[in-house]
Amino acid sequence: MNFSSKLQAVLFTAAMVLSSQALAVEDMPGGPAVRQLNLAAPVTGIARDIHWLHWMMLVICVVIFVAVFAVMFYSIYKHRKSLGHKPASFHESTTVEIIWTIVPFLIVIGMALPATKTVVAMKDTTNSDITIKVTGYQWKWGYDYLKGEGEGIAFLSTLTTPREQINGHAERSNTYLIEVDNELVVPVNCKVRIITTANDVIHAWMIPAFGVKQDAIPGFVRDTWFRAEKVGVYRGQCAELCGKEHAFMPIVVRVVSNEDYAKWVDGKKKEMAAKASDPTKTYTLEELKDRGAKVYAANCAACHQPNGKGAGPIPALDGSAVVNGPFQAQMERILNGKGAMPSWKTLSDVELASVMTYTRNNWGSSTGELIQPSMFTQARTGKFPEGGGKGGKTTDNGATKDAVKPVKG
Repeated sequence: MNFSSKLQAVLFTAAMVLSSQALAVEDMPGGPAVRQLNLAAPVTGIARDIHWLHWMMLVICVVIFVAVFAVMFYSIYKHRKSLGHKPASFHESTTVEIIWTIVPFLIVIGMALPATKTVVAMKDTTNSDITIKVTGYQWKWGYDYLKGEGEGIAFLSTLTTPREQINGHAERSNTYLIEVDNELVVPVNCKVRIITTANDVIHAWMIPAFGVKQDAIPGFVRDTWFRAEKVGVYRGQCAELCGKEHAFMPIVVRVVSNEDYAKWVDGKKKEMAAKASDPTKTYTLEELKDRGAKVYAANCAACHQPNGKGAGPIPALDGSAVVNGPFQAQMERILNGKGAMPSWKTLSDVELASVMTYTRNNWGSSTGELIQPSMFTQARTGKFPEGGGKGGKTTDNGATKDAVKPVKG
């Protein structure tokens, strides 16, 4: 076999392998399809208008492009010097100038009118059935149902793709990087107003199938809306570069029937009541550690890693001086955040106490210290418990010298 035949065989084998891998890729449920060239299939009136505008303007631009270049190439070919043509000698033509001013003006007006109508409709958030506040965090989303059925429901939505898949140590699913632990659930054919803001840097909440993309800016409140006309799951991502974990804060919206939505609201409120537990109760070390493991996995492991070792600029919790030091330093960090770490005031006192207890009694740490929810209840008012770390261990009820101290300054 000569070199040419060998090369052909290698290229054929490589092509077969690549083709088989491409065929193995599946469409993402509610997300982009394999070899998708067009915009996401619309499920709202606004998204359909955006599709129509997209194709209308594309057709206009193609027609202008073809017409202009056809005339230009025809003129160059038919009036070239080799055929004996000589350049004409003439001055400006008022008629031509009027034509090439009026025609583009009419084209722009024809494009601007429907576009303006759609933009105005996109900003009309009046008469909404449900209002939801969306808060961007580095790097997750917080949802608060402010008005309508489901009012009072609040939760965080975090990426659930395992680190093994992200690091290439496991086969990737067809929802890779676009899957979350808590989906945003809304009823079909209801107008949902979305209010966006951010806790740290600029984010952007985007669902292509809804025709929705709205920046979430710290210190500002913006709003948008959608009315999903079809039951299903729809996916998007943060569309604003917001830091190193920007690719890891997906958005998943589940549109359900009105009956299923009522059931979800009832179940979610019961779940929230169960999670809230009793902040005045005195918990055992094992109860707090078990609860803390779940809170840590849902909110902290993405940055600090499941083993508490941190990654890059993210500090390790295992062996940390803050984790093993006085209570106040760690409580302030959890409540107020610092640097890339957001504030976790949105979690309940039971969740905060359990995750702090977990970090102080896991991996290489075994302080035996209990952080009771009541300690965080007081910390929120500026009164922090004394002790912790070398300052002394807590008793079974989490107290140290039965004292708390106010924040100075």
